[in-house]
Amino acid sequence: MIRAIATFVFVALASLPARAIEIQQITSPGGIKAWLVEDHSIPFTALSMMFKGGASLDAPDKRGAIALMTALLEEGSGEMDSVQYAEAVEALGAISRFDVGDDALTVNARALTENRDDAAELLRQALADPRFDADAVERVRSQMQSVIRSEATDPNAIANKELARQAWGEHPYGSSVNGTEESVAGLTRDDLVDAKNRVLARDRVVVAAAGDITAEDLGELIDHILGGLPEKGSAPLPEPAKLLLTGGTTVIDWDSPQTVVTFAQPGIPMSDPDYFAAHVADHILGGGGFSSRLMEEIREKRGLTYGVGTGLSNGVYGETWMGGMASANGKVAEAVSLIRTEWDRLAEGGVTDGELNDAKTYLTGEYPLRFNGNTKIASILAGMQLIGLPADYVNTRNSKIEAVTAEDVERVSKRLLHSDQIRFVLVGRPDGMDVGN
Repeated sequence: MIRAIATFVFVALASLPARAIEIQQITSPGGIKAWLVEDHSIPFTALSMMFKGGASLDAPDKRGAIALMTALLEEGSGEMDSVQYAEAVEALGAISRFDVGDDALTVNARALTENRDDAAELLRQALADPRFDADAVERVRSQMQSVIRSEATDPNAIANKELARQAWGEHPYGSSVNGTEESVAGLTRDDLVDAKNRVLARDRVVVAAAGDITAEDLGELIDHILGGLPEKGSAPLPEPAKLLLTGGTTVIDWDSPQTVVTFAQPGIPMSDPDYFAAHVADHILGGGGFSSRLMEEIREKRGLTYGVGTGLSNGVYGETWMGGMASANGKVAEAVSLIRTEWDRLAEGGVTDGELNDAKTYLTGEYPLRFNGNTKIASILAGMQLIGLPADYVNTRNSKIEAVTAEDVERVSKRLLHSDQIRFVLVGRPDGMDVGN
């Protein structure tokens, strides 16, 4: 799949199913570790595999190679060309999806129990023996370059890319996984083979499954799928990213009646003891939709935007506290000023008991669709392994939210929220903005 914009692996895990999830931690005969949730009520299995590093493992001056390679994994393998491969997958009623970001190359697959072994063979073939046929390469390359050109005319993509560049500099987080038209144009078949060997290896894969499969059968299945890959990747995993953001405002001129705004400041890792307090604080500040302070002050009271939101953005190699909105050119200065005001008000004044209780009730009580069903469970479990969460997280997370007090929120807000540290990137022609460096 071609991605429009590079993203982190956001494993928000904002809520949980009502029932406890029983996770088996297994090791295959070939030594590959996996997490499994057995569910024999429906005869299909969902499988999620994430290869650490993802597009961050692009070779120097080859940005976009891993993204192009990933998009070609479903374009023919072994003796099958792209059409034959697609027909074989379809004939089994199976689904396989290949995607890549800067934290991982992700493979999500599902198949009926009766066709599981045949579907696994096709998946093994795609990962171990992709063809990279010239016609497929040129077709997918053209699609990628079309996405890149589209991003260059999308103010949201422009804003996000500029903020990422300022935040992360030369680290892969600082540029699009798709590379540039020039970098993608220069990629050869040898570059694609090299890209595959950099990321697709057994030493950097995490595996999760959910559905109609036993631990023994899962061990044999993943050994078959992954057994043809090299034991080690040919490139080292990336170093942690150093956040380079400074406070201020960047304005990119864009002929439009409204201005797109994206903003960020330093975030907090999930390993920090204050993470859950920060998660609650974010919900109250801007992450809670219409119930958030920013929506109340900027949209409801003043009508300056249709929507404004914030979120804790946690990648494997770095994190920010970020947000975004769009506003009419004549109103955006006031809206940005209000973001700063609300940032400082939370840091200085804390939260009310009502705000705290409402946030905790929502965060522990919601049941988003992404956690509904075996496909979503498998993906979540793989993501947890990717970022180093323990297996019991899905069953203990709510208690950690419940334990957050008003004093915790006040402490973490005072520690982290500083309006002078926010970098705003505006794409448009905002009136009356004081542009910083």
